[in-house]
Amino acid sequence: MTRFKKIYIETTNICNLSCNFCPKTNRKLGFMSTESFKEVINKIDGYTNHIYLHLMGEPFLNKNLESFLKISKEANINVNITSNGTLINKVKEVLINSEAIRQINISLHSFEANDNDIDFYEYLDNVLEFIKEANEKSKIICALRLWNMDTEELKANNDLNLKIIKTIEDKLDIEFSLLEAFKEKRGIKLKERIYLNMAEKFSWPDSSISLISDEVFCHGLRDQIGILLDGTVVPCCLDSEGNISLGNIFNQDLEEIINSKRAKDIYDGFSRRRAVEELCKRCGYAKRNFK
Repeated sequence: MTRFKKIYIETTNICNLSCNFCPKTNRKLGFMSTESFKEVINKIDGYTNHIYLHLMGEPFLNKNLESFLKISKEANINVNITSNGTLINKVKEVLINSEAIRQINISLHSFEANDNDIDFYEYLDNVLEFIKEANEKSKIICALRLWNMDTEELKANNDLNLKIIKTIEDKLDIEFSLLEAFKEKRGIKLKERIYLNMAEKFSWPDSSISLISDEVFCHGLRDQIGILLDGTVVPCCLDSEGNISLGNIFNQDLEEIINSKRAKDIYDGFSRRRAVEELCKRCGYAKRNFK
């Protein structure tokens, strides 16, 4: 049986923000039910120990979150969640009291990439207060993300980074300079189970843009797969439209899906550092992995 390091599950493709770096989706919008989530967990039994509630959408919008965490705990599955953090106060107790959650990633760069009604410092205070409380009351790993560094090709929204970093230092009582630390590496351990990661902005795969390169590498179908809201299985978490459909988890076994000719061709292509799918040839993240 194939084993994956992680399987992404899209519990909703609806988001409360509209980040300028996000490709959005034209798929039918909705929320995954408890019954559908349980079926997905049953179908992936034995294939991974880690799920990520993330593809498109904001996972904290789904009112079934607490049920999802209970189902995952019963299945001995570790849950990792990626969120923009704006709804953290509404789900704080559910998250801290869950024994299923391994890690929560909060994309701080999403704030600046939007026209927000919420005050910047109120947003940041809410996130950092949650992290402090989660650190005291649980074993949850919290990772803050600033994935908005400029590249030669892409200019990101990052004017607030210095204020964000200074606020983190103050609120979390960091006793060293984060700016100095980032000169040495992009990922920094702030405290036990608290991390801050910086990374360059990248272009999401888009079938409508010019070819970037067919010399790419991706961990799709090697370390990960994704399951969209309607059950469509895709090779990785960046296929926002389900363009590379390998099958559907609700009417097929996962073993059949990942052993299909299309899936095997993708896997073998990346083993040769070549993209066989047109979408993968237009993925800035896969190109970055090739470097």
